[in-house]
Amino acid sequence: MGFLAFLLIGLIAGAIAKAIMPGKGPGGWLAALVIGVIGALLGGWLGSLIFGIDLGGFFSIETWLLAIGGSLLVLVIYGAVTGRRSR
Repeated sequence: MGFLAFLLIGLIAGAIAKAIMPGKGPGGWLAALVIGVIGALLGGWLGSLIFGIDLGGFFSIETWLLAIGGSLLVLVIYGAVTGRRSR
């Protein structure tokens, strides 16, 4: 999968994760891109480690589900870190 496809998956996965998570999340589109790309990396790594799934195709449902799941996990971690720091 190419670099631009990876960024596109990250942007869309980050936007979907921000829509799923309740409450106020971080920033705008740039934050969604960063969270999505980090989440796609994390989801892809965990998916290959735990399930043995290869993330090669842009239109693969496994790729999208792992990217969105990883983005949700990054949002939860971000909320936990910033929630503790604001007290």
